[in-house]
Amino acid sequence: MNAPPPAIEANQHIYYDYFEEDFTRTVDENILQLLDQVWFRSELVGFEQFPQRNNPDRPLIFASNHSGMAFPWDAIVALSHLFRRLPVTSTIRDLPRPLSAPLLSQTALMNPFLVKDFWKKCGCVDATTLNFETMMYYQDHNLMLYPEGVPGIGKGFNRKYQLQRLATSMVRLSLQHGTDIVPFYTINAEYLNPYAYSLDGVNHLTKKIGIPFLPLTLLLLLVLLQPWAFYLAFPAKLIFVMGTRIRPSEFTNKTTDELTREDYLALSERIRKQMQAEMDAAVLAHGRKPYRWGELWQRIKENRRFFPFFLPFAWPAVFSEFERLYVKEGRRNFRMKLDQPGAWLRMLWRNPITLAYFIPLLGWIPLAIKGYRGNKLGQKP
Repeated sequence: MNAPPPAIEANQHIYYDYFEEDFTRTVDENILQLLDQVWFRSELVGFEQFPQRNNPDRPLIFASNHSGMAFPWDAIVALSHLFRRLPVTSTIRDLPRPLSAPLLSQTALMNPFLVKDFWKKCGCVDATTLNFETMMYYQDHNLMLYPEGVPGIGKGFNRKYQLQRLATSMVRLSLQHGTDIVPFYTINAEYLNPYAYSLDGVNHLTKKIGIPFLPLTLLLLLVLLQPWAFYLAFPAKLIFVMGTRIRPSEFTNKTTDELTREDYLALSERIRKQMQAEMDAAVLAHGRKPYRWGELWQRIKENRRFFPFFLPFAWPAVFSEFERLYVKEGRRNFRMKLDQPGAWLRMLWRNPITLAYFIPLLGWIPLAIKGYRGNKLGQKP
């Protein structure tokens, strides 16, 4: 295995700066499993034979689409489901770590319910060119990215399954390191915040305050009146469909030194067209009934002892309580007793900031103060 260049070697601290596998496991056991079991009801299709590395010394690159202008619950659910459902014959390194939009980590506001450094503690790394190149030398996990980038997140409901131009860096690094791209397709995520649309001018303004895009929808009024709705997700059934493994080296006879930017753009477009065709088929097979209300009602009845924690209005309290226990009190290996009578009210009492999520308009003042405290807007990630 070749040694990394000096700049990449100096950047390898990103592997461990924030990432806490124990944090990931504990938040999954205490919160995400319940939300997925009842609210999102996610399914993995085609993951029975989990992809193995073609180059043992380099991580596979998992790549998925964006389909909805919602808070990125689809990525949270996909990774937490994979975290729980890896085959017993797999190792922890089979699980992908995500490269995420830097804006998600620059303010606490863009972390779920202001849980500081949530994304990075769960393994996310800012999606910069240097970080991507550095993570290609990382051995402990595979990688996951959304190669459409921010334009994919904010493309709007009318273009929900139209793959935007894919990052050429994905193709370049796959070729340089001799590792495959494993596409999978996220279906129904556009119904987490349905009929949301996008204007480039509006998004340009919101990026200045650390919000990657602003979904233009009737829900904006609810967000003003009930701030918890900023993180709201409708109960869309999320389905993740494995695609056909891609080996870019089979698409060209040139070496990476010979390839021009135009060549990389052409390779990226070829991969985009292949992924688009597979995604269209996945939508036809799995995207006809995005909510499946009967199944949702059945799951609610089966888990009624955990009421109201699987409903979005209760999420601020449960995330805040988790942060209090794990971060502020330093507890480990704990289980939150969500099925005890009065648990939600006790969480509100212990975490007064959560009351602000229910105060119209004025509730945004304390949330914004906490959300932007120590922000890194304008700083290079």
